[in-house]
Amino acid sequence: MVINHINHWVFVLLLVGAGACSSKSSETEIKEMSSVDTLYKSQPFTSNSEFTGGIEGPAVDKNGVLYVVNFEKQGTIGKVTPDGKASLFVNLPEGSTGNGIRFNSKGEMLIADYTGHNVLKVDMESLAISVYAHHDELNQPNDIAIMDNDIVFASDPDWKNSKGQIWRVGLDGKFVLLETDMGTTNGIEVSPDNKTLYVNESVQRTVWAYDLNEEGEISNKRLIHTFEDFGMDGMRVDTDGDLYVTRHGKGTVAKLSPKGDLLEEIKMTGEKPSNIAFGGSDGRTAYVTLQDNGNIDTFLVEKPGREFVK
Repeated sequence: MVINHINHWVFVLLLVGAGACSSKSSETEIKEMSSVDTLYKSQPFTSNSEFTGGIEGPAVDKNGVLYVVNFEKQGTIGKVTPDGKASLFVNLPEGSTGNGIRFNSKGEMLIADYTGHNVLKVDMESLAISVYAHHDELNQPNDIAIMDNDIVFASDPDWKNSKGQIWRVGLDGKFVLLETDMGTTNGIEVSPDNKTLYVNESVQRTVWAYDLNEEGEISNKRLIHTFEDFGMDGMRVDTDGDLYVTRHGKGTVAKLSPKGDLLEEIKMTGEKPSNIAFGGSDGRTAYVTLQDNGNIDTFLVEKPGREFVK
């Protein structure tokens, strides 16, 4: 009887232990599933419509602060803290209006100034603004991309005629025309290994890739994706080389493989996403500017943005 009693409780304890292990395992699985479920789920990062309909050019500095053009009025740059509080950063010179923003290897802010036909440079310490590059023959420097060696590329759309161009800005601060007679060139980006340049054409709904060398010369142009509807705007790559393309008018961000395969399409809270940047503590937080409500959406991705390549 005593032996049977002991065996009974041993059996009960084993069951309880197994249940506890199972429960713990289930909790782990739930957390992992929950973590996976949060990927690509957009939510508002700002909600006070503090930016104009020209909201664009998101870029994150080394301190995790997000910068976006046209805070409260055209011709300004706003900054947004990691907790979503927006404020004025700088006023641009009279006649200048920002669009795309990037940071170079020195931490200086470069801005595509489409009304002034410039790329502007902002010293982040003194806030002094200077003309980094200028060319009278640009239609408008719309978006910019930058190699690790600080060579800059600018898309140059001619919206009226549904045409566009690509320019390069070398370390000497001079514009060089790379290609003309294109569609409406808009989003532009460099791959993590600096060997591919991506450019999209908004009206034509096409995404192109070029081979890229260390001097910023392009070759071997190839079409990697065509969308059936809606336009495109800014785009960024992650550390795997996957391309995130804002779908202006559709209200989504499309994730493409380096070869152009559609991997994901993430729904935004607005219909007119204009550009995207990566930030957060590990580079896995995407920030998307929305022109229809003057706000910014955010969502989590699997891999950090290209700027977080170590």
